[in-house]
Amino acid sequence: MARDDDRDRTRSRLGALTRPVERSHGEVGSGDLTDNEGFTGDDSPDWLSEPTTVRPSRVPERWRGARINPGRRGAATLLLVGLIAAVAAGVFAIRARPVAQPVPPLSGVSIEAAAAPTSVPASAPSSQPATEKNELVVSVVGLVNNSGLVRLPPGSRIADAIAAAGGAKEGADLLSLNMAQRVADADQILVGVANPGGGNPLLGSAAVSAGGSGGTNAGPAAAGPGKVDLNTASEQELDTLPGVGPVTAAAIVSWRTAHGPFTDVEQLGDVDGIGPARL
Repeated sequence: MARDDDRDRTRSRLGALTRPVERSHGEVGSGDLTDNEGFTGDDSPDWLSEPTTVRPSRVPERWRGARINPGRRGAATLLLVGLIAAVAAGVFAIRARPVAQPVPPLSGVSIEAAAAPTSVPASAPSSQPATEKNELVVSVVGLVNNSGLVRLPPGSRIADAIAAAGGAKEGADLLSLNMAQRVADADQILVGVANPGGGNPLLGSAAVSAGGSGGTNAGPAAAGPGKVDLNTASEQELDTLPGVGPVTAAAIVSWRTAHGPFTDVEQLGDVDGIGPARL
């Protein structure tokens, strides 16, 4: 091989330089020094000998003494591969780095939810009136089978209230009442006495609202005052009472003139035209 020849030539020259120069016939410079004159392989320095670190039995013959030389193209290829690996490692490191996520602002819903318990005690008292509106309490008196308070659902009418009181008795004045009229809470329904002979009822029926001021009376005496003093009322005022006509009003005034003021309601039974049924 070419490298072996170069190595041998180099070893020969170095060996010639390191050994003492032999002079021919005792004269300096009379002899010529040849490349291999007086040189033996044993006189070469140790650093020119073959490396002994590698066992010859494990290294093939053709690879002994070989040195790795990638050349320019190989070095450029290795450099390019290193650059690509470095760029790939940098990109991976940048992508793997954690990204800070912004914290979303707190919504106002949680604030309202926290403030909700403070409003609960204020709304608690209003829950009871709301449940009371789901039921109407109406007073039904007069000629009914079970007079008193009845409980009705919202939207009930006078006919429903009378039916809840057991129905009207015989001789009750129902013509003076608007049976389709809606009732409200705390209303009062008075079922009067009809006139057996026809005409105006002996005691007209009326429906008094919770307001009280005259209410929504349905009888003939709806325009009259709520109360009349028998001892001071005139015939016109007495005529406005339910079941009292002009003749009965004149009889009351005549009895009062003859006997003095009334001291008991039962004294009305002594007046002409007022019997026990009308009283």
